[in-house]
Amino acid sequence: MRPGTRALGIAESYSGSADESYATLAGAVVRADRVVDGIGFERTTVGGLDVTDAVCRLVDRDDIRYVLLSGIALSWYNLCDLQAVYDRIDRPILSVSYEDSTGLEPAIRREFEGESLRKRLEIYRSLPTRQSVSVDGNTIFVRSIGDVDTETVVQRFASGNGRPEPVRVARLAARAAHAYRHS
Repeated sequence: MRPGTRALGIAESYSGSADESYATLAGAVVRADRVVDGIGFERTTVGGLDVTDAVCRLVDRDDIRYVLLSGIALSWYNLCDLQAVYDRIDRPILSVSYEDSTGLEPAIRREFEGESLRKRLEIYRSLPTRQSVSVDGNTIFVRSIGDVDTETVVQRFASGNGRPEPVRVARLAARAAHAYRHS
């Protein structure tokens, strides 16, 4: 992978308060040599189903080779449909998480019912299986879609703390923008 290869990291921020209806989604374009090359923002509905569209809107540059998403259930179970994103952007997408888990289905069933439950379960069950990847002595878990060597991409963009740098930078940007918006 060349040093100028770019990945878009995407992360979200919201306070979790009951009266908050929107979360801030940030996208950070970071090159494989760790140079930050751009930042963008979107809003998502807390508890909604609009994160898939927001992720696609953040992929607004032709030079982005990979998309790395922080988790799969952003903005309180606003599930990202990885296949739909891949179909629209035609680039590999990787969803990274940092804890082993038995899955989100019990929590989704506890929080939703009716059509909201059905849609979330449909998206959740369509997701690829997570694979564990060792990064800087840490284990992270990755779902990926597209022609991608998942382990190589994650390790190449890792920042020395077990997290891919594009996602780390996106999380910082999302937190700052969200705090600014609500100050």
